[in-house]
Amino acid sequence: MATTSNSVLFLSSDSLSHHHNQPRIPLHLSTSRSHSVSLLPNKRSNSLALRCSNNGDTISSEKDTPIELKYPAFPTVMDINQIREILPHRFPFLLVDRVIEYTPGVSAVAIKNVTINDNFFPGHFPDRPIMPGVLMIEAMAQVGGIVMLQPEVGGSRDNFFFAGIDKVRFRKPVIAGDTLVMRMTLLKFQKRFGLAKMEGKAYVGGALVCEGEFMMVSAGSS
Repeated sequence: MATTSNSVLFLSSDSLSHHHNQPRIPLHLSTSRSHSVSLLPNKRSNSLALRCSNNGDTISSEKDTPIELKYPAFPTVMDINQIREILPHRFPFLLVDRVIEYTPGVSAVAIKNVTINDNFFPGHFPDRPIMPGVLMIEAMAQVGGIVMLQPEVGGSRDNFFFAGIDKVRFRKPVIAGDTLVMRMTLLKFQKRFGLAKMEGKAYVGGALVCEGEFMMVSAGSS
């Protein structure tokens, strides 16, 4: 009775021995070749609607979508101009291109587009362009600066410094063409002494490539 096309077949409730006083429950049947069949109650009569759909249509539609349209762009919470208003760094040492998530006083997620035009690649290394680990740490520290130099925390742009790092691990190399996604989370902040402890994690394509615990200090705090 069920076909592989998108058709509707109405069956009376009597033919299914369905009592009028019982609640109407959608019945789902399955057929071969990924075709789904569902029995739906008809509100206007004592009948059930038999609907057949072909899951292959959805799969075919996904395959027909060009690859350049499949992946959405990262959102923009802060663009490069807003980042430059917060961080004192400038070329060639500004290593944050965009903030894609920000929770005031808690955390920030930002990206660094790693390109072959980055000035460190000619020397690291000429035959195998790998982003230096120390620059990955620096980029993550700058994301931490975006968290700490906001009004919610009250750090001083002129006197805020990267003070130390512990438990550093480099999991995978980052190469030209990668997008480094960095999350910095504030773990502890002693405002009186201007000391902040942060957790940092960096990813490429969802895979963890670097992590560590960061110490920040604001020399201007009283």
